Amino acid sequence: MASSMAKTRRGASVNGYGEDWATPQKLYDELDKEFQFTLDVCASDWNFKHPNYFTKEQDGLNQDWTGHRCWMNPPYGRALELWMKKAYESNCLVVCLVPSSTDLNWWHEYATKGEIRFIRKRPKFLHRDGTKTNIFTPSSIIIFRPR
Repeated sequence: MASSMAKTRRGASVNGYGEDWATPQKLYDELDKEFQFTLDVCASDWNFKHPNYFTKEQDGLNQDWTGHRCWMNPPYGRALELWMKKAYESNCLVVCLVPSSTDLNWWHEYATKGEIRFIRKRPKFLHRDGTKTNIFTPSSIIIFRPR
C-alpha cells in the first residue's frame, strides 16, 4: 500500500486543494522580467499569470506554442510528464515551475535536457479561496530554449 506522501505526490493534492494552484506572484514577476513571457500555457481563469493563456478546457497540450515565450506551471499529477515532454519538444522558450522530482522518469527524460535552477525555499502557492500552502516537495525552474 502506498504511503500518504506517495499518494499526495501522484495525485498532486494537498489538503483537498487538487491541482489548481497559482504560481507565487513574486516568483513569476522575477522570471517574467528576465524572459518576457507571451503565453501562460497551463492556467485557469482565476490563476493565469499572462493575459494570453490556455485553460484546462482549451488543453494547452494540444495547442501550438510556436513563436511564444512560454510560462508553464503544470498540474503536479500524472500528467506532469506529458507537459514536460511538450515543453521540451516545442522548440521555443518554455520556463517551467516543477517539483524537484529527481527520482522520476520525466525528470531524467526531459528536465535534465533543460537549464535547471533549484529554488532555495519551497514556494507558497495560492489557492482559489485565498489560502497559501507550501508544496510537498522542493521545486525547480526548468528552462527549455529553442534549438
